[in-house]
Amino acid sequence: MKQQTKLSEQQQQQHAAEQQTQQQSAREFANAEEMLRYDAAHTPVPPVIAQRLQKSTGGPTEPKTSWWKRLFGGTHP
Repeated sequence: MKQQTKLSEQQQQQHAAEQQTQQQSAREFANAEEMLRYDAAHTPVPPVIAQRLQKSTGGPTEPKTSWWKRLFGGTHP
């Protein structure tokens, strides 16, 4: 009987994932900011978090009146 020399599809995927992990772990960055930018570009935002962020930053709001304008009743000529 001949031994199979072909890898199964699952074994090929595992091998590819291992190679990718090894390549990623060998990456070096010049500084922390570069590392954070790389991580942000390669990390997907979960949909729930994206919705909450959109909701919290959505829509223009009216600027609050300064404390001194409230105290003195606005601007007087």
